[in-house]
Amino acid sequence: MSISETAPASTGALWTGRTLSGVIVLFMIFDGVIKLPPLDIVTQTMVPLGWSADANVARMLGVIGLISTALYALPRTSVLGAILLTAYMGGAIATNVRVDNPLFSHTLFGVYLSVILWGGLFLRDPRVRALIPFSR
Repeated sequence: MSISETAPASTGALWTGRTLSGVIVLFMIFDGVIKLPPLDIVTQTMVPLGWSADANVARMLGVIGLISTALYALPRTSVLGAILLTAYMGGAIATNVRVDNPLFSHTLFGVYLSVILWGGLFLRDPRVRALIPFSR
């Protein structure tokens, strides 16, 4: 089945996808923006995770997150953005595994966000539905 043959999403599915994607975009904007200024709360919470308390490290992570989020929010680059955000979440998961944080509340949080991210994209983008056909 080609992309042109993919059935359009119902209005409800489309709006559910937009809502899920909007939640991710808002969360990631917040996450990225708080890392840009040298906030002590941000840099000090990075130390127990094994990261440097250097504001430039936090700023770099914030910029990477914001660029990936912008790519995800734009329809033409949403798949690339989803891939980059999934990689970003993978880094968060690996960090939490390394410091032995609790599984369901900390370590898997990146998995939860990634599921919401891809679910929203699946519901709003026929290219993704054609790539991952759950039913025929």
